[in-house]
Amino acid sequence: MFFLSDMLNKKLNLPKPGEALPGREKPIPTAETHFVSGRPLKGPYPDGLETALFGMGCFWGAERLFWQTEGVWVTASGYAGGLTANPTYQETCTGLTGHAEVVLVVFDPKVVSYSDLLKIFWEAHDPTQGMRQGNDVGTTYRSAIFTFGEAQHQAALASRDAYQAALAATGRGKITTEIAPAPEFYFAEAEHQQYLAKNPDGYCGLKGTGVACAVPVSV
Repeated sequence: MFFLSDMLNKKLNLPKPGEALPGREKPIPTAETHFVSGRPLKGPYPDGLETALFGMGCFWGAERLFWQTEGVWVTASGYAGGLTANPTYQETCTGLTGHAEVVLVVFDPKVVSYSDLLKIFWEAHDPTQGMRQGNDVGTTYRSAIFTFGEAQHQAALASRDAYQAALAATGRGKITTEIAPAPEFYFAEAEHQQYLAKNPDGYCGLKGTGVACAVPVSV
């Protein structure tokens, strides 16, 4: 019983330096192209495109949400925000790497803005649950926005404050979403890339609050 509670505690608390798994020097193998679009997963990406990085719980459903969005050029599932270099899926599931499951979104800002993506992010999951998303419990399932540049960072903060006001008006709790400059992104294994395109009846844990997000005009 002690062992079970100890493992649960590790999954709900991020590891400190010295506690994380060691990882490895070389990236783990992944797919070369996007299963749906056929575009190169790791690039090179066309000039003029921008990147975003979102954690919304299990990355399977989150990735599908974004690859179905007009203006998104390519997506990829992966891991970010932890301490272990080049982690595997099995390692992240222990909670001892510190990473969140995230989706890399490469998009054309002339077609879909970063503000549009933020609105999708907030409305498609529940950002008030801490180290979990629905039945998925653990640090890997935490809500996160990892930003590229100051403009994205300020936009993320402004959208969070706006959505917090909307949630509070309906009696919901405080947003626990982590917002931080983008750390290194590690591509997940090939089987996790575009998982729900390969397995249409597969698990999708996405569930929003039902509360609309009005992203500030200034964003």
